Amino acid sequence: MISQIDLGAVPDLANLTPLPVSLPQLVGLNIKARYRSARCGGDFFDGVAIGSRVIFLLTDIAGRRREVFPIAAQMQNVFQMRAQQLFGTPDANESEGIALLARDVNRSLIEAAHGVRFAPAFLGCYNLALGILTYHNAGHLLAVFHDTESVRILESGGMPMGLFTHSTYEPAVLAFEPHAKLLLVTKGITESRRGAMTFGSERIRQILENSTDSASDICEAVLREAHEFGKSPWWHIYDLLHPGKPHCSDDLTAVALVRSGPS
Repeated sequence: MISQIDLGAVPDLANLTPLPVSLPQLVGLNIKARYRSARCGGDFFDGVAIGSRVIFLLTDIAGRRREVFPIAAQMQNVFQMRAQQLFGTPDANESEGIALLARDVNRSLIEAAHGVRFAPAFLGCYNLALGILTYHNAGHLLAVFHDTESVRILESGGMPMGLFTHSTYEPAVLAFEPHAKLLLVTKGITESRRGAMTFGSERIRQILENSTDSASDICEAVLREAHEFGKSPWWHIYDLLHPGKPHCSDDLTAVALVRSGPS
């Protein structure tokens, strides 16, 4: 068991960047992550398939891209290494594994940042054979779940990562029936503004309720609507003055999971 993450072997942390996510085609689960922005901030997603499980992480690390990406890269190293160690056997305890993985990812974040770094995060283990998600929602990432009974927001299970090295984590369990859907979004979406109004959770609930079973379509729909909602009337002037230069605002990130139905 790893109780402390050693960054001393990393030669040049400032030059590290996260690697792209590469998940295989999964039987029984459609999972997609989508970004929409110039990637100016600290939104970060990673996922790995290990046997009959998919382990994934979505976080929003405080700060701008240049300072945050080296931190995210070290988090990714620890996340992937520990996920393999904790979930590499068929009889792995998924609740214990998520709790330990959250602990070590949190410590890697603090050590890479050389101190406190606010980072809401959602860490999950989806069991493909059982259709069960074991997860911990640390902070204020909005998680909306839709099944045949209702569309509901999953409660946060604790404080954000990056604040205390000895934080403890208590995972929750969520059963996915066929066609059940989970949508995760970062604050760039929920806090997208039009004057005094924010995009908010209710619009996200409605998008998920009216969605198809395509995880990619769900992500694209919420990103498109949040982007249009927060679009400033002055953007066309910016485009004229700075052709080809992207608008640098909060990252917009969505992750969707859909359990496949019977074929």
